[in-house]
Amino acid sequence: MTEPRLDSVQCLGARGLHRMAYAEWGEPANPRVLLCVHGLARQGRDFDTLARSMSDRYRVVCPDVVGRGRSDWLADPAGYQIPAYVADMVTLLARLNAQELHWVGTSMGGLIGLGLAALPDSPVRKLVLNDVGPAIEAAALQRIGTYLGQPLRWGSVEEAADYLWSISASFGPHSREQWLALTRPMLRPDGDGFRLHYDPAIAVPFRAITPESARAGEAMLWASYDALRCPTLLLRGADSDLLSRETAQAMTQRGPKARLVEFEGVGHAPTLIAPEQIAAVREFLLAP
Repeated sequence: MTEPRLDSVQCLGARGLHRMAYAEWGEPANPRVLLCVHGLARQGRDFDTLARSMSDRYRVVCPDVVGRGRSDWLADPAGYQIPAYVADMVTLLARLNAQELHWVGTSMGGLIGLGLAALPDSPVRKLVLNDVGPAIEAAALQRIGTYLGQPLRWGSVEEAADYLWSISASFGPHSREQWLALTRPMLRPDGDGFRLHYDPAIAVPFRAITPESARAGEAMLWASYDALRCPTLLLRGADSDLLSRETAQAMTQRGPKARLVEFEGVGHAPTLIAPEQIAAVREFLLAP
């Protein structure tokens, strides 16, 4: 497949129904499903390259988490929280009727996968956590907070691409063509220009994080991680400011004792476009 099928599913939130869009690759009757879930301010088309490479073996589904991409925006920003996103994914999985589920989650998408995989009787059989763990470095949160939810507008895709590169250089080396392909789904038309795809209100709960709530959240995430029973692959940009080397090493020693693969010259987060990044994911997921 060169282009995905586009669909959506209705999910229930605290203030009523909302629509979650997703892109789907591969044979729709394939009982083996690979769910790929994006980061905080990204969207599902980030995984186009990975999805194409995996669609020979999986039905690959890449949702736009609510408030992003083609999905609805919520009336109440308080709904932009990990537990609510986990509930939305359960609804999506009911639609997909997956017999075997593998999960690739980048940053926030990894935390959603962690929340789902730690539940009793979880359908997740293999989990890939892309540059995220239970402990998130405060410096990375501060960096993200400088741009998240800003009311930005650009006159062209190229102008938007230049700005997005300025805040995303830690993703590692990309050709101009690759970066433009990653940029186009990040934009919505706005008159004669473009704006970002996501609801600026996703920043509301993010900015409400306090040191106390961060510590409580970290304890809960470690408890979830220790409850994992599925094989887990941990990917890390060697220069990541969000997932420290100390946290990554701890994740190899406790809970599912994740296998760690690091990528030199990359920070937060690997985009899973480079051949060596795709190869690491494919080898892990397809291993017996």
